[in-house]
Amino acid sequence: MVLLLAAMPALGNFSGGLLAEWINVSDKTLNLALHFAAGIILAVVGLELMPTALEVEQPWIPIAAFMGGGFTFLLLEKAVHFIKDRFGGEGKATGSAWGIYLGVAIDLFSDGIMIGTGSTVSVSLGLLLALGQVPADIPEGFATIATFKSKGVPKKMRYLLAAGFTIPILLGATIGFWTMRNSGDLIKFSLLAFTAGILLSVAIEEILTEAHGKPDPVYASVLLTAGFSLFALLTVYLEG
Repeated sequence: MVLLLAAMPALGNFSGGLLAEWINVSDKTLNLALHFAAGIILAVVGLELMPTALEVEQPWIPIAAFMGGGFTFLLLEKAVHFIKDRFGGEGKATGSAWGIYLGVAIDLFSDGIMIGTGSTVSVSLGLLLALGQVPADIPEGFATIATFKSKGVPKKMRYLLAAGFTIPILLGATIGFWTMRNSGDLIKFSLLAFTAGILLSVAIEEILTEAHGKPDPVYASVLLTAGFSLFALLTVYLEG
């Protein structure tokens, strides 16, 4: 049941990737999609992960885990740059796309953690969390696959990458249900904070940096706040 719930946002993400395949994506459209996706990720961090993580008696531990997530992003970024240097021109051309892909995969992993953990409380809560993630994951999938498309990555590989998004969310749901249900709140919430630190770094350093490397419509910031607002609405009306 938990895996079926987790498959819902995974399908939403995959649908966003298919949408990017079916329509021609201009640089301006991709810019707007990236801003929208970044707004959603920032909302996930600011409205869902960190407020939950700080509900423990020793909030400094999740805060330290949050900083640890930022440091981990730095290590991951260095690994991406190493791979780009090893693979030459093609790796350099797609490096930012892989950074975005990694960020969305981590976001899906955190979605799975939340769905799996919520399902240990009740199936209805797990369903609510899964439904809340679906509309947020569609623009993320669209922006990611559209970025790979703009870099000239072959279509077959793009389909495989889109399908690969099912792995982190199913893995996260499995960990959330089987492992986190037997863990104390401090460990559980510290993991959420650690994930939040990585996500915040990815949204600022990868997604928005990639967006600003393209023609920047004057209303791009509106899409950033629209993404944040969408997740805020889902948080208030679906989880409230």
